[in-house]
Amino acid sequence: MKRLCVVCLLVFLGVFTSQAQAADHRLGGGINYWVAVDDIDVSDVDDDGFSYLASYQYWPGLIGLELDLEILPDKYGETAFAPQAFVLVGQGLYAGAGIGIEYRDSDFADEPFFALKAGVNLEMLPGIYWDIYATYRFNDSADLDNEATDIDSDTVFLGTVVRIAL
Repeated sequence: MKRLCVVCLLVFLGVFTSQAQAADHRLGGGINYWVAVDDIDVSDVDDDGFSYLASYQYWPGLIGLELDLEILPDKYGETAFAPQAFVLVGQGLYAGAGIGIEYRDSDFADEPFFALKAGVNLEMLPGIYWDIYATYRFNDSADLDNEATDIDSDTVFLGTVVRIAL
């Protein structure tokens, strides 16, 4: 088992370092449309909406890293911010997993959310990328300060980002 872990680590490091000189740093912004998976029966709380994000990607090879700061106006009745990070596998077509946390009511959530993401990164012009993706974000619940109950906050996001290679 120990040998398998060492081999996996060496392969992982090889993927990251083999194309280090061709690494691609990308910076951009975009928009998401989100929909809560379950109906939310809470007054003044929307089941869907739009969010905006600033995004950074680092693609040294087959495996990439994405860091986002998402702004969710009126998500569950108030504006929230959601810093998040993803590990992505692929190039043009990709999939990955990530983690993040929401900041609202001047406080961070008690627990992070987890997300699965899949999309396509299209190079429209040299150095300009258009990313179209879907994300499923899940966590146990969202505790709203002005409500007596927690709500299931699993959410589906459809989004697009335009990034410029640095």
